[in-house]
Amino acid sequence: MARKLTDKQKKFVEEYLIDLNATQSAIRAGYSPKTANEQGARLLANVSIQEAISKAMAERSRRTGINQDRIVQELARIAFVKITDVVDPDGEINTNASDDDLACIESYKVEDSDSVNGSSSKREVKLASKIKALELLGKHVGMWNDKIQVDVSIPVFGGEDDLEE
Repeated sequence: MARKLTDKQKKFVEEYLIDLNATQSAIRAGYSPKTANEQGARLLANVSIQEAISKAMAERSRRTGINQDRIVQELARIAFVKITDVVDPDGEINTNASDDDLACIESYKVEDSDSVNGSSSKREVKLASKIKALELLGKHVGMWNDKIQVDVSIPVFGGEDDLEE
């Protein structure tokens, strides 16, 4: 069973939820800046603090509706959208675009200009980065693993007699 947190520890938990930075959270909670790095690590190792952070994050997730599934779905929308689903051949936003497709638009600019030769209009539709979305999804499913796990079984011989045969 978790023990009750001190006021300073409660403040650390509140601050940690802001940016998930243990050192800065320790400083904002009133711990010495000189030892904040060590204090932050020590506080995060405390089981009662871990439980308080987990509980607060779960409450926030329920309250906001933000969870891993929702984030992965949004990344998938961005990663797999086709520009032709969003923009028609004239450069206009496609009137048949779904809400999922429209959610992938990062920015939309229209520049109208007049000159002696007539007026013109330039449109620019910028979609959110497919590369970044694919990278994040790849990490989520373990495709981009920078760590290599090697399991090697080496037979152990009893002596020189085992080597000759």
